[in-house]
Amino acid sequence: MKADRNRGVLSEINVTPLVDVMLVLLIIFMVTAPLLQQGIDVNLPKAKGKDLPPEERITLVIKKDRVIYMNDTPMSMPELRQKLNAISKLNPNIFLKADKDVPYGLVVEVMSDIKEAGIEKLGMVTEPKISLNEK
Repeated sequence: MKADRNRGVLSEINVTPLVDVMLVLLIIFMVTAPLLQQGIDVNLPKAKGKDLPPEERITLVIKKDRVIYMNDTPMSMPELRQKLNAISKLNPNIFLKADKDVPYGLVVEVMSDIKEAGIEKLGMVTEPKISLNEK
């Protein structure tokens, strides 16, 4: 009985299991983060502008080889026109990404099809231009 009275209450928290769990979570996030960046590889032109809001949107991509993708799905021009006409009733935001080496005429033709379908909200996506004068 006497030994129990002299021993105090152990009030330290063992943080080793917490650190183990946090390290496992860190490894999981490090492995999965690159997988979240998926899409079609396009060499975008650079321009100044504001960042886009992260809302849900329809993205059209025109690759260098003139293949057109709608949200990662390749399609021909007639299929694209048909899809645009179908979704125009939803009044969506459409963002156009075109490789900088795509002929200007093809980009204008796709933009014309978007406007013809009755979609008014069209955004052109570029990469930010880095200026040497900025600090």
